[in-house]
Amino acid sequence: MDKLLPSPCYVLEENLLRRNLSLIKSVGERAGVEIILAFKAFALWKTFPIFRDYGFRSTASSVNEARLAYEEMRSPAHSYSPTYTDDNFTIFLHYSSHITFNSLSQFKRFFPHVAAHNETGSNAKISCGLRINPEFSVVETALYNPCSPGSRMGITAEILGDTLPEGVEGLHFHTLCESTSHDLEMTLAAVEQRFGRFLPQIKWLNMGGGHLMTRKDYDVEHLISLLRSFKSRYPDLKVILEPGSAFAWQTGYLLTSVVDIVESNNIKTAIIDASFSCHMPDTLEMPYKPVIRGAESSDKTHSYRIGGCSCLSGDYIGDYFFDKPLQIGDRIIFEDMIHYTTVKTTMFNGIPHPSIAIKHENGDYEILRAYSYEDYKSRMD
Repeated sequence: MDKLLPSPCYVLEENLLRRNLSLIKSVGERAGVEIILAFKAFALWKTFPIFRDYGFRSTASSVNEARLAYEEMRSPAHSYSPTYTDDNFTIFLHYSSHITFNSLSQFKRFFPHVAAHNETGSNAKISCGLRINPEFSVVETALYNPCSPGSRMGITAEILGDTLPEGVEGLHFHTLCESTSHDLEMTLAAVEQRFGRFLPQIKWLNMGGGHLMTRKDYDVEHLISLLRSFKSRYPDLKVILEPGSAFAWQTGYLLTSVVDIVESNNIKTAIIDASFSCHMPDTLEMPYKPVIRGAESSDKTHSYRIGGCSCLSGDYIGDYFFDKPLQIGDRIIFEDMIHYTTVKTTMFNGIPHPSIAIKHENGDYEILRAYSYEDYKSRMD
């Protein structure tokens, strides 16, 4: 670890990112599917030249993400948003190659704009799709389950009926979250059961995200076999996957420092210069306990709760065990903190974002961005 790095700092390791990109590209080629990056999990655009080395495109859920895809990934986005508005839909038209609608009412309202756009011939034609809800998901955390009863995400088979609206060329489902290929297998069975009548009629099927194919225990060969089998049943159907976490999974860490140690009711808390609430929000939302390099969950002598630097009372995670007592100034590294962090980081309490650095393949570090008071102040303009 470079002692000259600022604290706190997200550090992306290029060699680990390229490892993931190589694996994902290989899966796409072997399975005969297109795999694209979901910006909602990772949008560090200064690394996009690396992604372009592997030929990846991206998906967007907002006009800002769509524009970022167009300008920095240098290709139009596969766009999906729960809602479009009269104010933003024209922008989506400019930056998208595919637009997926969350409801039949949204499709009916905005498809005439797509049809008019396609007739002008000024840009490549946009392909439209509908998000479907197969009413099946293995995701146990309610916050991340788009198929819970009454979900606003997607159209159920009952509502869709027997006929696709004219102009619909694709279907999209997203029901997984850091899931396995076997979870996808069960999901596909539900999709075919409820929506199989439409699959021979459409041009593409987007299987959404949550395919954590870069996790060590993920069964990549089963995924490839599953996708090949599905494509053999629907040979004219283009299959698209849009994972987010898989691209940046275990590609870097968050470097922090101990700034104080307090004790209450025999609990020692090491307060760091970062915040779980501001900088690692999924640790509280999911929730999960992040891994600290060199620490254990038990069986070591020195126990600490790790506290964030915000004024939120619940901004802490515990307990961690260390070989020796922590000291003010010690650096603490939280592993696997690149996906779903920089895109969710907030300036609650006016706390700055951590700096962002990349460790290049030659071992050199480069600071991609450091944040200041002006960044906070500009958010209040």
